[in-house]
Parts: sequence; structure tokens; C-alpha cells
Amino acid sequence: MAKTRISISLDQRQAERIKEHAERAGMDVSAYLVHAATRQMAESDAIEEQFAGVDALIAKAEREAGGMTGESAAESVELTEQERREVEEALGLVHGQGRQGHNPGYAA
Repeated sequence: MAKTRISISLDQRQAERIKEHAERAGMDVSAYLVHAATRQMAESDAIEEQFAGVDALIAKAEREAGGMTGESAAESVELTEQERREVEEALGLVHGQGRQGHNPGYAA
């Protein structure tokens, strides 16, 4: 298999740290960087695969929302009181508020 050379630029401290880590791993710098990049690509591929279904649902929802007029969008968001409370609770969790209404990790 033919090899391809890739040139990268980095600051001196980064280069020193990479050399140190490569030595500790018993690898030369090229092998160490290829190993690190390969691991990162595998992790990214796994994440993309895991979220492919969610990404497809989001894309579908965005397409459907794009076809809505202002009136139809307003009509579609009529929520019951229970639905409104559930949405507010979910948004609180997304924004880091616990069920008691405070942010976890912060003194109340």
C-alpha cells in the first residue's frame, strides 16, 4: 500500500507534548498521530450512526415546518395546560434546572 505524506503545522509546545505522549506510548510521532486520528474518526462515526435516526427526524420536522404558513404554525401550537407544564418542565431540565426549580450544583 502506497503511503501519503501529510504536513501539519502546530506550535512548539503542542509538538513537544505530542512527542512526549508518543514516546510514552512506545510509538513514533507519525504512528501516534495516525492512531489518535483513527480513534477520533471511529468515535465520530459511531456518534453519527447513533444519532442518524434523530437527525433524520429533525430534518423531516424542519422540512414540514418550512411548509407552514404563519397561521398554520400558530394553530399547531395550541397546547393544553398539561402540555404547557410538560414543555416548561422539559425546558427547565434542558437549561439545567432540577425538578425543584434550581440549577444542580448551585446553592439554592
